[in-house]
Amino acid sequence: MTRPWWVESAYRDKVQRLTAWCKANNLSLNVDKMKEMVVDFRSAQIEHSPLDIDGWRWKVEIIKNTKFLGVHLVEDLTWLLNTSSITKKAQQRFYFLQRLREAHLPPLILTTFYRGTIESILSSCITAWFGNCTVLDLKSLQRIVNTAEKVI
Repeated sequence: MTRPWWVESAYRDKVQRLTAWCKANNLSLNVDKMKEMVVDFRSAQIEHSPLDIDGWRWKVEIIKNTKFLGVHLVEDLTWLLNTSSITKKAQQRFYFLQRLREAHLPPLILTTFYRGTIESILSSCITAWFGNCTVLDLKSLQRIVNTAEKVI
């Protein structure tokens, strides 16, 4: 089973038009850096043929997930990989927050450090991913905020 012909041909046509536009404007596509991620929610899993750029010479790799502007995107559009990456990165910064507390710095400085190093990670691109997080993801994020509150 393949994609409907009209979806497949419209998609391939757009890619061919982009390739032609790049050639007409003396631009070259770096196919080695190009990746294709297929988002398909049909119950019957099908094999998608790789995208051809400039005829038979270049095949674009099909990937399952990628990191784009610091946000992990997965083909099933879940945010587990993204939130686990964020929580891991934030937890690594706790070491420094705890060292500052042990140095008896005032809470104002600890709060400033938290906002600059930990909260900035937690809120990075939050409008893109937060609305579709699972309860488990939200709990892990809240656990980090609660821990930071106790440290400060």
